[in-house]
Amino acid sequence: MRATVKQWISAWLAVFVAWVLLDLVGHGLIFGSMYAALPNVWRPRAEIKIWLIYLGVLVTAAAFVAIYVVQIQSRGLIAGLAYGLLFGLAMGSSLACGGYAVHPIQAELAFGWFVLAMVEYAIAGVLVGSIIGRPKSARG
Repeated sequence: MRATVKQWISAWLAVFVAWVLLDLVGHGLIFGSMYAALPNVWRPRAEIKIWLIYLGVLVTAAAFVAIYVVQIQSRGLIAGLAYGLLFGLAMGSSLACGGYAVHPIQAELAFGWFVLAMVEYAIAGVLVGSIIGRPKSARG
């Protein structure tokens, strides 16, 4: 099944918005006190290039949707969830292990990054699987 342009764009924007909101909760509320305790590890707020963060999230969301559309043959909510969990495992472990290896952060923060990535990618997979849907021949 080929995804329509409307499905691609809808899935892309849904993933982008979900990730931005989850990042605000995760990094702003949940990890905020951990970040504040390590002021020498991060740029000062005034120097943070937030536009680069949003650009990176936008590009990653586009790639996430594109890989699903091009490579995932079995489509739908469950396939999307499985895809999201596998992608989350890859990205979350890389982020957590790499971050912990090079930054003087607590192991709890690195583990939190892993968990947040798993949640974000699982939700993204469900969104993509739901929006892109299943081929008409596979629908009940």
